[in-house]
Amino acid sequence: MTETDLPPRLTRLTFHGPLSEARAARIIDRLGRAAPVRVLDIGCGWGELMLRVLEAVPGATGTGIDLNGEDIARGRANAEARALAGRVEFVEGSAEEVSHGVADLVLCLGASHALSNAEPPGNTAGALRALRRIIAPGGRVLLAEGFWQRSPTSAELSAMWPDARADEFHDLAALVDLAVSAGFRPVWIETAGDDEWEDFESGYQSDVEEWLAAHPDHPLAKETRERVDRHRASWLRGYRGVLGMAYLTLVPVD
Repeated sequence: MTETDLPPRLTRLTFHGPLSEARAARIIDRLGRAAPVRVLDIGCGWGELMLRVLEAVPGATGTGIDLNGEDIARGRANAEARALAGRVEFVEGSAEEVSHGVADLVLCLGASHALSNAEPPGNTAGALRALRRIIAPGGRVLLAEGFWQRSPTSAELSAMWPDARADEFHDLAALVDLAVSAGFRPVWIETAGDDEWEDFESGYQSDVEEWLAAHPDHPLAKETRERVDRHRASWLRGYRGVLGMAYLTLVPVD
């Protein structure tokens, strides 16, 4: 069995999260005005937002850290194709173990678990404390973090991921309070909209759904079909309209 026989992975996604092109452009404009010199992307995946910041801020350099080797390779290839390879480094490894120093801009997009071993929701507070230690004075942190838009029902929790709990996430107000307690001021608070979630969830599965339609009798078809059906049910019957994604632009204070 060759790589070409296998289901493709996430090629329909530009960002690995519910983030629209329009919102990304606004975020990059806002972050770019602070003229960061060094950008650090924790749990970067393929680092698309980091690469766009580097394009917007001539002379800035970046480091992306992630455990997924396939995503790291994609990031390196994208950097090479956009003539950014000399200004960015993609490191495969744990953010807690890789030496990365202090940065003027830290991106942590759905990756607070990479900075704290605490069980949710305690990992969020731990990640914010870690971010406060590695952000330079006057720098910016962009934190993308899940939150409950409303309390999930028992039926919704049972349809989500295994062992989903009502106390697994904070609400938005509590999330912002945690950032303030960790030594930040929230200079911008925004949340993903329904269209962004639908684009993300559809793009997340689209490659595999196309592959299944074209390879119904493939040896991997049955287990792949079961996996994507479980994920779709988890979204549509579980966290759709319940789980939110906050994008917090944070400035450190003494």
